[in-house]
Amino acid sequence: MKLVAITSCPTGIAHTYMTAEALEMAAKEMGIQMKVETQGSVGAENQLTDKDIEEAAAVIIAADTNVDKGRFVGKPLIEVGVQDAIKDPKALIERAKTAKVNTKNLVDEVNKIKEQRKTESKGPYKHLMTGVSFMIPFVVAGGIIIALSFAFGINAFKEAGTLPAALMQIGGGSAFSLMVPILAGYIAYSIADRPGLVPGMVGGMLASSTGSGFLGGIIAGFAAGYLVDFLKKTIKLPKTLQGLMPVLILPLLSTLIIGLFMIYIIGKPVAAINNGMAAWLKNLSGTNSVLLGIILGLMMAFDMGGPVNKAAYTFGVATLSSGQPSMVMAAVMAAGMTPPLGLALATIIAKNKFTAQEIEAGKTAWALGISFITEGAIPFAAADPIRVIPSIMVGSAVTGALSMIFKSALAVPHGGIFVLAIPNAITNLGLYVIAIAAGTVVTALLISILKKNVNN
Repeated sequence: MKLVAITSCPTGIAHTYMTAEALEMAAKEMGIQMKVETQGSVGAENQLTDKDIEEAAAVIIAADTNVDKGRFVGKPLIEVGVQDAIKDPKALIERAKTAKVNTKNLVDEVNKIKEQRKTESKGPYKHLMTGVSFMIPFVVAGGIIIALSFAFGINAFKEAGTLPAALMQIGGGSAFSLMVPILAGYIAYSIADRPGLVPGMVGGMLASSTGSGFLGGIIAGFAAGYLVDFLKKTIKLPKTLQGLMPVLILPLLSTLIIGLFMIYIIGKPVAAINNGMAAWLKNLSGTNSVLLGIILGLMMAFDMGGPVNKAAYTFGVATLSSGQPSMVMAAVMAAGMTPPLGLALATIIAKNKFTAQEIEAGKTAWALGISFITEGAIPFAAADPIRVIPSIMVGSAVTGALSMIFKSALAVPHGGIFVLAIPNAITNLGLYVIAIAAGTVVTALLISILKKNVNN
């Protein structure tokens, strides 16, 4: 028998190595092969290879710190503190022989996928997503506060001095007012680092004041970022004056140029585009609304949190900039909830189609789905993309179309099922829930039909 272990203590000095020595000596006396990786103050030593882990009958983690268990999925694993291993290492080794298999934690896996996508994204998409990621908390907080104002009545905020009016001032007048400047500022920040913040945010403010809005903010952010990057590379000052670059030269020149650019070149044309888009969305009905709902649904499910999904989501958030509930945002959130919910349901009604680990992950997928975390579907899709991805796309398209048919409009950009309890946060609530349920059932049925049986 061969075992592998990891030892680690908070200081990474004495107990890390005492534990490793105790385990190695006990294993030798018991005639068991043992390789121990120590994660001490100098980093990981005697690191476990993929081959070591593959050959091991079980894994022992003796640590008082957080140790990543991702490498050991599918292996019997036991986890204890360092003192337990030092006091009775032989008993610990005996326990390891009957340890339970370490199964995948869906939440950890989803978070890992999200982080991986962030690091892998490059170029303009990375810069845009940086801006969006900084903007979203403002939009979510503002949107929920606006929804709380609507809870007193859709027009209650119009009465000055009331609590609904104060909530609208906080959510719509303040948090939402920062949405476009934050978006533009952090797009520029992603491109040019801190010197990009000032012209980016000022450009975003001007986008709001000139009516060019969300689209104008994106233009301002990219223009400011690339302008500052150009100025940093172009302007050469003596060493004695280089301290003036970040505090005077760059912010002054870039803000002046971007400000004039937004006022005289970008403002009116983009404002006209925005007004046209707003009018089209306002008059959207019948076949056009259903088609838009289908397209948004397909986009939300296609890559489950990837560039296509984020494009649909960003479009939905943009329609909230007026502070009023949006049918587009409602369709986007509903369609984004459907994939993990559909897969969770499929693990219940067609257990023979999934491995034991996937069935266990299905329980967590319920929570991810109702929380509007579309990435909860990714591990299932990665295991069987040919059958899973078309199934969730059809289910989300059904949900998006029905949400539009039912004319459900959402006042908040995130929160999943938890924000639906706020009065007036969503119009036609009952029908909206039916739209989500219908797409969930369609997804589950398609997966049940298309997937092959597995041997657990």
